[in-house]
Amino acid sequence: MFGRIADRYDLMNTLMTGGRHRAWRRLAVRQCRPAGGRALDVCCGTGDFALELARQGASAVVAVDFSREMLTLAARKAQRAGLSGRVQWQRSDALELPFPDGAFLCVTSGFSLRNVDDVGRALREMARVVAPRGRVAVLELTPVRSWLFGPVFRAYFRGLVPLVGGLVAGDRAAYTYLPDSVRTFPSADELAGLMRGAGLTEVRYRLLAMGAVALHLGVKP
Repeated sequence: MFGRIADRYDLMNTLMTGGRHRAWRRLAVRQCRPAGGRALDVCCGTGDFALELARQGASAVVAVDFSREMLTLAARKAQRAGLSGRVQWQRSDALELPFPDGAFLCVTSGFSLRNVDDVGRALREMARVVAPRGRVAVLELTPVRSWLFGPVFRAYFRGLVPLVGGLVAGDRAAYTYLPDSVRTFPSADELAGLMRGAGLTEVRYRLLAMGAVALHLGVKP
């Protein structure tokens, strides 16, 4: 599915968020403090998180994804940005990261955990490969609990987004899957609990976009 929509993925993200997804990633990377260390981006998609890690001073960035099409587009984007030598693109499984324990100063994941078979296992892998006192940041859509904004957001997300996805990306099914995946995803509190269960400490989160997006941060003890 992600291979089918890869060439329209960035445009749809910009349309759906009004371009705010870039600011959310910048915020997440600032919280990670990657300067001077190796960073890993899990389920990198078209590479925005990985490139931001490089821009904010990571000495080296490794970005992994399951989709060859996404990785190809990410590499092209890095070349256009003049960051080709700063990021290594690699096809890997988030549930079995091919890296030794403690290999990275920080690990990020953006809008991707909804797409793995086992969220807890993915978080355990992310916690395993981050160094002691290193940080794990997860940026993800989250079920909206607000009684005021919730109905409006659900009407937009379940009605308008699939329609626009069909018109712009030519794949209404993929953008019907998107709101369905959010509906069944753990709440922000539940995701924080899963991060603690993965061995991370000092876990906290911040709600963005009127509660539709959550930025979680945890520290490896």
